[in-house]
Amino acid sequence: MILVVASNKDPASLNIKKQILTHYRFNETTERFQENATYASKVNSKDVKLITLNQESIHAQDLTTFFTEPELVVFISRHSSMSGTPTLSVHTPGNLGEAELGGNPRDVSVSPANAMRDALKVMAKMKEEIQLKYQVSYESTHHGPSLNAPAMFAELGSSPEQWSDAAAAEAVAHATMEAVSKFGSFPAETVLGIGGPHYNSKFTRIALEKQVAFGHIIAKHSAPQISPELLQQCIRKTLEKVEYVVLDWKGIRGDDKPRLIEMLNETGLQIQKV
Repeated sequence: MILVVASNKDPASLNIKKQILTHYRFNETTERFQENATYASKVNSKDVKLITLNQESIHAQDLTTFFTEPELVVFISRHSSMSGTPTLSVHTPGNLGEAELGGNPRDVSVSPANAMRDALKVMAKMKEEIQLKYQVSYESTHHGPSLNAPAMFAELGSSPEQWSDAAAAEAVAHATMEAVSKFGSFPAETVLGIGGPHYNSKFTRIALEKQVAFGHIIAKHSAPQISPELLQQCIRKTLEKVEYVVLDWKGIRGDDKPRLIEMLNETGLQIQKV
């Protein structure tokens, strides 16, 4: 079973949810979750549930207590940033450091690399087709929840103006359902990304232009927190087999490079610098 998760605390999430229910065939069920209606659909022979939380999605740490062993969880969500840059983005939840925004400290969710790439590609396609003045980007792994299940965020941001944008919400809705409908197909090589800013344009471009899907992405600012154990966790908690590591070499502090290379050599994975 695949879960699509909205939140009553999140205006962008409700906007995306509305677009999903408008453009896709979901039926309301008799089941309620946190007193909210639950919707169900069959997508490419997969059972899909659309549920709505009463709390922020980042705090849905107990979700898999109610829905055990989901194949995939897609949180439809707002994105916030100080710059307010219009953005459509995807990322895996989890914390590479302390749990400041939900989840558990130094505990990441399972990254569904190909599903995130599928969503990213639709976001980029719709940006061009309907002339959205948005950037499309991977984000690095951050914030809760930390789930032992494949989980991703499909986000609309970065300010209230974008959260209420129906066209942009429709793009995220189609991206979400693309990830759902194609789930289980893994055509792209899966890699771990390290370095660069929180929004990594290099990794985004690689995924859009090549048969490469990024799982966990460790941004430059998180590199000092990475231990051998956490690095191994990011590799292990990727749904597909991680084939190699891509380093945004200029986007890694000089002081962090020797330690990272030493840890990466211990994994046995090949390293590609971009």
